[in-house]
Amino acid sequence: MAKKGDKKKDDNRTNGDYTAGQITVLKGLEAVRKRPGMYIGSTSARGLHHLVYEVVDNSIDEAMAGFCTEIQVVLREDGSVTVTDDGRGIPVDIHPEEGVPGVELAMTTLHAGGKFDKDSYKVSGGLHGVGVSVVNALSEWLEVEITRDGHRYHQRYARGIKETELKTLGKAKGSGTVVTFMPDPEIFPERSYNFETLNNRLRELAFLNKGLKIVLTDERDGTEETHQYEGGLASFVEHVRGSRQPLHEKIIYFEASREEADIELAMQYDDGFSEHTHTFVNNINTHEGGAHLTGLKAALTRTINDYGRRNKLFKKDEESLSGDDVREGLTCILSVKVMEPQFEGQTKTKLGNSEVRGAVEAAINEHLGIFLDENPKAAKAIIEKSLSAARAREAARKARDLARKKSALEGGVLPGKLADCSISDPSLCEIYLVEGDSAGGSAKQGRDRSFQAILPLKGKILNVERARIDKILSNEEIRAMITAIGCGIREDFEIEKARYHKIIIMTDADVDGAHIRTLLLTFFFRQMRDLIEEGYIYIAQPPLYRVSKGKKEYYAYSEEERDEYIGRLSNGKPEGETRGIHIQRYKGLGEMNPDQLWRTTMDPEARTIYQVTVDSASEADLIFSQLMGDDVEPRRQFIEANAKYVKNLDV
Repeated sequence: MAKKGDKKKDDNRTNGDYTAGQITVLKGLEAVRKRPGMYIGSTSARGLHHLVYEVVDNSIDEAMAGFCTEIQVVLREDGSVTVTDDGRGIPVDIHPEEGVPGVELAMTTLHAGGKFDKDSYKVSGGLHGVGVSVVNALSEWLEVEITRDGHRYHQRYARGIKETELKTLGKAKGSGTVVTFMPDPEIFPERSYNFETLNNRLRELAFLNKGLKIVLTDERDGTEETHQYEGGLASFVEHVRGSRQPLHEKIIYFEASREEADIELAMQYDDGFSEHTHTFVNNINTHEGGAHLTGLKAALTRTINDYGRRNKLFKKDEESLSGDDVREGLTCILSVKVMEPQFEGQTKTKLGNSEVRGAVEAAINEHLGIFLDENPKAAKAIIEKSLSAARAREAARKARDLARKKSALEGGVLPGKLADCSISDPSLCEIYLVEGDSAGGSAKQGRDRSFQAILPLKGKILNVERARIDKILSNEEIRAMITAIGCGIREDFEIEKARYHKIIIMTDADVDGAHIRTLLLTFFFRQMRDLIEEGYIYIAQPPLYRVSKGKKEYYAYSEEERDEYIGRLSNGKPEGETRGIHIQRYKGLGEMNPDQLWRTTMDPEARTIYQVTVDSASEADLIFSQLMGDDVEPRRQFIEANAKYVKNLDV
């Protein structure tokens, strides 16, 4: 990102002119309502929230161009959303080719927007220019109010079609855009916005755009959050690091403007054992990495090794640190702004611009080298931590090699307690990670042996948040999981070798079960994150109650459901007159016989399983650190803040 003083010198950066003539048209809108998933991913809660992000992205682009200082997002009581910014305002003059106001063109035509014109926006987060027109097409109604050129304007649309002409409401000072939209019930089955989901993304955007003020207000319950970070990415690093103790107080931070990209980086080492690296391109979270991440990793490894050798911090001349060694305990945020990003990967979040790699690598080599030279105490602490990581990794490698030799001698034997399935096609196979031998026994008897494998886990597995790789690999239960799943971990991870495409965590519906579930999720997030990213991890939902009377029986997954079944079996009689109704509260999976476990929790036709997804990697990172780290205080604060969301508490 260019420094503030560079703005006027940069000929490629936008000038103040932004008119309808600069909106480029690529045409077509009718397909959006027919196939909304192509444009917003899905019509589930994720797609619903994506509507807000699309409108906010337009305001963010104004901020990146230097014309917007504040964005307000309001969740209305009626279910609509209002996004307000103080940018230049969408153009209202008549487009020279299309003969309609610029705002109408942007709202009703797919691929119409200032993003295609380099004089309007040097870089933008709105990748395809489909944003606000897609929101309009998928809204029951949308209203836009624009202030610019001394006047206020208004227009209303219904399901993508204009209802009113653009009207002038009168004279007004300042400039900006207000968009209010109501998600269409014909498109979205669920239209309730989650405050925290939106808040996490808006906080992230505020970190990525230094000094920009973003306010989220929920009129449904009066909640309000304001995000503004003058420290930019340095503040982001502090947020993600949380309560982990830093090795050096000063955060390594720099901005560099190069022909290929504007680069901003902040990083700091702490006493933890995990790496926390998050990369962004034009404010888009590139969780699949790409050229900029490759450049970052190469620069870190090279610069730290060069410094260690030059200052004789290695005991042997031939000693060197690997990439994993130099990234242990690292919290790093890299943000690049690229004029024409090329995205690849399954979810189009992997940067393909090869020229960006060299630019990032050169910038980090230079600025990290300067930091290490100017801060020898911090440099020594980083090298010592990396050397310690290298020793642990070498111990883990020897343990792995020994395990491989043993496995080869035994003919690649799977864990003895694994009850495998008979089908060998991973896309059809699933494995249940089951708490305890008792439940494991029921699951083995109740399963469909053709495609369901069972791996019972004894007790609580190791908390990987507080352990190095050598200790992790010496844990018997973790080794059994790694062997059974088959794709390795961390640097040896190969998702193509996964033996199951559904890995289902099945624990008791009590506090211990919740703890084991969290330990397992921590393990997958830290050591096999791609399994989560690819949608392979699930959580089973066993019933809490069995309600029966005579030969009739129901399984309830909540107290409300239990009461509904009691009412059904008692024919609506008062609670005191429910004789003959038997209510069983399941404390553990082992209390169910194999047939019941199959019918309620394992039968694909009847079961409920939740797929584990990551909406915000940086927030997930922080939560795992809070819940599973050494510091008690952040854990207490998390529990206090989230206690109101607890529905079933077993103590």
